[in-house]
Amino acid sequence: MEKINQEAIKLVIEESKYNKKNNYKQGGPFGAVIVKGDKIISSAHNSVIESKDPTAHAEINAIRESSKILNTNDLSDCVLYASTEPCPMCLSAIIWSNIKDVYYLNTKEDADEIGFRDKKIYDYIKGKNNILNMHHINSNEGKEIFDNFKNINDKNLY
Repeated sequence: MEKINQEAIKLVIEESKYNKKNNYKQGGPFGAVIVKGDKIISSAHNSVIESKDPTAHAEINAIRESSKILNTNDLSDCVLYASTEPCPMCLSAIIWSNIKDVYYLNTKEDADEIGFRDKKIYDYIKGKNNILNMHHINSNEGKEIFDNFKNINDKNLY
């Protein structure tokens, strides 16, 4: 475990307070910061309401910005600091971006207590509720696309 970046923690807190200025009309009380080495690459806050984009969580916004700044989709040499334990969507984005260390201030249980639905999604993943109906369609053409991709040697999968 590396040394906690106190500047990043302060910035996470600032970002998570950002939406309070406008009565949370831009998004929830969430902030995220991405650090590479000892340099802050990006910081972001939740902008779900303002952008009308349900994926515009602080962590996703910070990942998108860091990827642009660093000109890569591989953030394996970065660390993410967040105001809250990442929701399943953000957790997936963090894993896809190859970030290996995440530091957070509040737990997913804390998010549940203030009305966010993370727990329902975590429960769905565990098979504990049925908030979504999934339907598989068997398609030869769909399978053929994957078979063609499988034969490509120069894949950059993350």
